[in-house]
Amino acid sequence: MSLEHFTSFDGTAIAVHSEGEGRPVILLHGLFSSAHMNWIKWGHAARLAEAGFRAIMPDFRVHGESEAPQDPSRYPPGVLVRDVAALIDHLGLAEGEYDLCGFSLGARTSVHGCATGVFAPRRLVLAGMGVSGLADWKRRAGFFTRVIDEFETITRDDPAWLSRQFLKSQGVDRVAARLLLGAFEDLDLAGLANITMPTLVICGEKDQDNGSARDLADLLPAATYEEVPGGHLDSATKPELGEGILRFLAA
Repeated sequence: MSLEHFTSFDGTAIAVHSEGEGRPVILLHGLFSSAHMNWIKWGHAARLAEAGFRAIMPDFRVHGESEAPQDPSRYPPGVLVRDVAALIDHLGLAEGEYDLCGFSLGARTSVHGCATGVFAPRRLVLAGMGVSGLADWKRRAGFFTRVIDEFETITRDDPAWLSRQFLKSQGVDRVAARLLLGAFEDLDLAGLANITMPTLVICGEKDQDNGSARDLADLLPAATYEEVPGGHLDSATKPELGEGILRFLAA
């Protein structure tokens, strides 16, 4: 496992964890999580590395070991797509020379980048993402905005309690996180027609946090759908998630 930082398009320092040698696969984590929490802790990166892949795992800005600027100008629309594009350029990867895998926010970022032609992976994996997580983001963002704004008053009987506790456990800068949430935009679902590379939509059997993943697979030109155990908060902890990703990428 190695760690480096590179400077993104606006000067923000982005941490990148890497494991293994071979075909590059960029792994993007979920909201308020990190490369360590989504991909390293549960063995998914190690599994890919053992199979001959190079797992490349950035921490999004405001997450993990990346910088969390509190300047609103550091959060233009599509900021995370621009960060990943800067990483791809930093790595010198051309079209089709890498695979791309995202969980939740990472999947959302992957869809936006692929739909607009910014990303051009050989294969694409979208985990923990459904249609409403793309087309109705303002509703989902409103939930997390409330978690931040009411952080000190949310109680155990509140549906937001688990998200509040997860945010606390990850030590996320809430001022920067609030700014980041404002940089996300809904996706015009017509753009899904532009995602023509082979795609795996993989989701926990109890996960409806971002809407129907099966419906998302149906809207993509070259997608297959797979279910794994768990809901949104724990499907990433299951070995079945990493095993499904590896089967698809190695095919």
